[in-house]
Amino acid sequence: MSVSFALTESSLLQKNAYPADELMPLSCRGRVRGQEPNRGDIDESLGKFSLTLIDTLDTLVVLNKLDEFEDAVRKAVSDVRLDNDVVVSVFETNIRVLGGLLGAHVMADLLRQRGERMQWYQDELLHMAKELGHRLLPAFNTSSGLPYPKVNLRYGVLNPLSRTGTESDTCTACAGTMILEFAALSRLSGESVFEENARKALDVLWERRQRGSDLVGTVINIHNEEWVRRDSGVGAGIDSYYEYLMKAYILLGDNVFLDRFNVHYSAIMKYISQPPLLLNVHMHNPTVSVRSWMDSLLAFFPGLQVLRGDLKPAIETHEMLYQVTKQHKFLPEAFTTEFRVHWGQHLLRPEFAESTYYLYKATGDPYYLRVGQSIVEKLNAYARVPCGFAAVQDVRTGIHEDRMDSFFLAEMFKYLYLLFSEKSQLPIDIDEYIFTTEAHLLPGLNVLDLFSHSCPSMETLFPNNPSFAKTIRDEKVLSTIKCEWVMTKYDAHICFQDQKGVYHVKLVAEIKQTPEEEEVVPHVVQLISPPFLGRTVLTAGPAKFGMDLTKREHGASPYTACGEIVNAQELRGQIALALRGDCMFAAKARRLQEAGAVGVIFIDHHEGSNSEETPLFQMVGDGYATDDIRLPLVFLFSREGAVLTAALEEHQNVDVLLLPKERQLGHGEDQRPAHSSLLVGSSLVGAFLDVPPYFPDNVEKSVGMNIRLRLAKEEVGVEGPTLEFLLSEGEALVREEEQQQFCTESSGKDPPELCSTTASSQTLSSDGRLLPAP
Repeated sequence: MSVSFALTESSLLQKNAYPADELMPLSCRGRVRGQEPNRGDIDESLGKFSLTLIDTLDTLVVLNKLDEFEDAVRKAVSDVRLDNDVVVSVFETNIRVLGGLLGAHVMADLLRQRGERMQWYQDELLHMAKELGHRLLPAFNTSSGLPYPKVNLRYGVLNPLSRTGTESDTCTACAGTMILEFAALSRLSGESVFEENARKALDVLWERRQRGSDLVGTVINIHNEEWVRRDSGVGAGIDSYYEYLMKAYILLGDNVFLDRFNVHYSAIMKYISQPPLLLNVHMHNPTVSVRSWMDSLLAFFPGLQVLRGDLKPAIETHEMLYQVTKQHKFLPEAFTTEFRVHWGQHLLRPEFAESTYYLYKATGDPYYLRVGQSIVEKLNAYARVPCGFAAVQDVRTGIHEDRMDSFFLAEMFKYLYLLFSEKSQLPIDIDEYIFTTEAHLLPGLNVLDLFSHSCPSMETLFPNNPSFAKTIRDEKVLSTIKCEWVMTKYDAHICFQDQKGVYHVKLVAEIKQTPEEEEVVPHVVQLISPPFLGRTVLTAGPAKFGMDLTKREHGASPYTACGEIVNAQELRGQIALALRGDCMFAAKARRLQEAGAVGVIFIDHHEGSNSEETPLFQMVGDGYATDDIRLPLVFLFSREGAVLTAALEEHQNVDVLLLPKERQLGHGEDQRPAHSSLLVGSSLVGAFLDVPPYFPDNVEKSVGMNIRLRLAKEEVGVEGPTLEFLLSEGEALVREEEQQQFCTESSGKDPPELCSTTASSQTLSSDGRLLPAP
């Protein structure tokens, strides 16, 4: 059985986009950097080197489109330039372009050796790969060996014309995802310098792991090797670092990589993996979760677990992800542990399809073919447009973005085709290759002598027994969990599996007081000076950190705020506009606060986004405590932001209010406006007038709680489930003192009712003693 999309890479790109880097599927034209509105760090994947063409070359071979492949290689050799005066991401250029050139070279060389085609080919792609490798090498010219995150293809890093070299931080995945491509380039070209630099970067990350937990953080300083962000997980910022340790062992046969991976993996399974969830924790205190949501990039991890041979947690996590896709059609960019949308964007990421492919290879369970079928059907139903496949701006609305990243064709097509294809249908023996993180094919022992060791074969490692995976899925029954509310005071609940028999479990919950995640209180930016007079009201989203604008009102030259604040003197005492992108909201807020700004209006950098079509969200922190951020902060989508900036350009002096929507001028009697002047350029960028806290009379402020539940197997001597709340100093400790009994015989209900429950409340003192509750 095979799956194919009506639009192939060649028709999509050559008809509408070539030689641009990407296809814009809604506009039916190519995206050329500098000719379209700047999208910040997203555009650093684009280097005017026909990105999507190169990224999908070896996909054409897998799809057995050999004529199209040969034609595409000729185009790449004749047309692509790698010396453009463009600043690009070292990480993205390595995995997409260098990896694409190497994978295509391996395929071209194989076809040439067979004598059937490509007889004209003289290793041109390898020569291009070597040139690109040398253009990336200046990024490694640091005292630590950790690479700069950006490089200018023509001028390197430190050249005065390079427009880069001021960066001090890089993500763990960015520094640790070079070894496969660089080592393969060294072995194929005979120049060891590439592999040496990639190994050195990995050595630094290994040495800087937290020795107590064996975890690494998300962002590290490339000069002093200190961790900048200490949250640790398996998703964005870290993901492919772990992947490349495992795959470097497979590719190179060096036990150092396997040993390091195993140490990290044990730590992941101890602290981060709470099957079926994968949480982020603090690397120095890994028993503390730093956020209650997961990002879609961690969907690759079940596939990596398959490579390691750890099938049970792979099946459990994959099944959890599948349930999320059932609820939202696609994996949202981020989703909560309750499967709610945290960030609604879906960029057509391939990681879930990748893990589906690996699990089918390992188990032979046709269930995973049905999962793959659902992926194809949803892509065709909700992402397909006349000129390609469009990213989804928000899975809750289905609104498209004019965006189709190269990885969609490089990875998603490849994994889905391989999932539904028999080995005999493929022009290559897929088991002789290892996939890079961009799904490019690097050869194994039978093609190049790159392996000194190899992983056990699938036949040895797995029994290929479909019932094995089904048994594990049935244990979780994720799709049929039912819940009973048992403690109305704390809105706690216990879940029962909808199946025969009663399972005794222990439930442990951590409670901390936070605002409810799902409640987003709409805010507004209201223009009140002539000629607007309060009639122009822009809907804005709030932040989970900074000053609480439900208590205060504030008034507001676009600013990126991710680097050095060069006009700090002008900003002092004023309110700044800041564009979204390049770095975290909290990082921008801290920089602007340090510069003396007294408030920030963030504006979305995704062109065309607006509050009518996209649900509001709350801006979140960066994994650290945000108590130090005291600024009032709101977020405008692109269209509302354009109204504000247009008003500034036309009138130069605009008075605005920042306040909760229900308290905008003209609504309600108790209004306490704060007037603020807003100018652009080097003039005044905002004046700030403080007002006392605002609390409506007879309104009780609600307090929400985040509750983390951990299921453990029945312990010896425990006759029923025990519910414990673990709290910090000064909060109430609730412990269920009487065992809950199931009324299975008397009620006959399914799931069984809880009979009696008696709980007591106590307070935790500073010395750890339990005090009676007041």
